[in-house]
Amino acid sequence: MGDRVRLVGVLGLVLLIGILIGSGATQWFVPEVGSARSAAEPAATMPRIRVEVLNAGGRAGMARHARELLLERGVDVVYYGNDRSFGNDTSEVLVRSGSEENARLVARLLGIGPVREELDSALYLDVTVRLGSDWDPAAVPEPDGDPRSDLRAVSPGRNPRP
Repeated sequence: MGDRVRLVGVLGLVLLIGILIGSGATQWFVPEVGSARSAAEPAATMPRIRVEVLNAGGRAGMARHARELLLERGVDVVYYGNDRSFGNDTSEVLVRSGSEENARLVARLLGIGPVREELDSALYLDVTVRLGSDWDPAAVPEPDGDPRSDLRAVSPGRNPRP
């Protein structure tokens, strides 16, 4: 019985030493937030732009198609569907919270010109896209290289591209 207790005690001590060594080693191998190494991580760790896409033009499938384009480019589309009314001729992008830069980026990704501020703190959104009947998916510009490169341009600590 005494040998068993001694064996359990030795195993427990070895386990404790392993945990202490492992936790101490993490300070050397895990990058800190804001370090040069964490800044080079993939775009998936970049802040997300939360967008809703609304079909205000009345053509079937517009919001779904725009959603797919934005998702391919790394934008977080939290809602898509129909606007309260159809018949809008002109597409527009609305700033809901956050920066106007994010709204301009979304507008550029969808080939939409007008961006205006219509803040609404009740919405958990950064941007609202209202697709009018003028929106043409065929006119949407192709992304340059990595589809998430435009998102990297607005990440914290970097200057946005012109």
